[in-house]
Amino acid sequence: MLRYVLTRFAIWIPSVLIVMLAVYALAFYGAGDPIKLIFLRAPGDVAYNPQRIEAIRESAGLNKPFIEQFGFYIWNLLHGQFGNSLTSGRSVWAMVSAAAPVSFQLALCSIILTAVVAIPLGMIAALNQNTRLDYTILGSALFLWAIPAYVAGPLLMVALIVLLPMIKVPYGWGGVFDVRILLPLMVLSFQPIALIVRQTRAAVIEVLSEDFVRTARAKGVPEIVVGLRHILRPVLTPVVTQLGLIMITIVNGAIFVELVFGLPGLGRLTVQALTNSDYPVILAITLIGSFLVMASNLLVDVLYPLLDPRANDARRSR
Repeated sequence: MLRYVLTRFAIWIPSVLIVMLAVYALAFYGAGDPIKLIFLRAPGDVAYNPQRIEAIRESAGLNKPFIEQFGFYIWNLLHGQFGNSLTSGRSVWAMVSAAAPVSFQLALCSIILTAVVAIPLGMIAALNQNTRLDYTILGSALFLWAIPAYVAGPLLMVALIVLLPMIKVPYGWGGVFDVRILLPLMVLSFQPIALIVRQTRAAVIEVLSEDFVRTARAKGVPEIVVGLRHILRPVLTPVVTQLGLIMITIVNGAIFVELVFGLPGLGRLTVQALTNSDYPVILAITLIGSFLVMASNLLVDVLYPLLDPRANDARRSR
């Protein structure tokens, strides 16, 4: 297992470098000179001072060739330096470390809520296949899947204010135990819940036709024991895989959710960095997002042998 994890980490290195190279190339060749863009948004006539612009560009190292800039950036990363913001001058690491805990807590709560709600609903729908309850659960999942986070957030906020005017507007961050987290957590979990419900339902229907399930029922094993002991464990393998993949959906949805509900996380920081053409912040957030997605995939691979011992045997036979 240790060798496998180390191998996965070794594969990460070129993958992260490719992602960083692509993002850095888009920043270098795409939107133009960040220093000039920042000055063009400033009030007054400071944007028309080319000498000052060139001096700031030189101090930031943005006047060097692309390969040299990228190599210098990677070298700083290896020494734990993310650079400074081009707009505020603050340390990028300080900005990211202040925003990341909010996004990580929100993502973790969203995954827990998705697993707790979606897996039982998917099993109930599959065990009552082609009934009114099955159609209701599946139809609700499809309805939630069709609503984007940037639409559900404002609509739920307006509905809450109109229907319950005595309730305070759920805006801002007070921690995971604050009541204000409920609405953004629901919005962020809509599409993941819909996806896991459908995945669980399909997996349970497939497992129901297996011989060991029919044998357990023929022996008179209670239905709840059949569901928890004989059906749930093989079903969890594809479901856990899907839970790892929906991390991308959660990361993307967090951008809109944090912006709508005023959460000081990486999503709102991303929007501010893109608006201000703050490339060091954009690159740092991209690196963190790539690491988060890869870490979730690694966690899924590590959990495979625990859920299905046959996966461990197949890995040893290679």
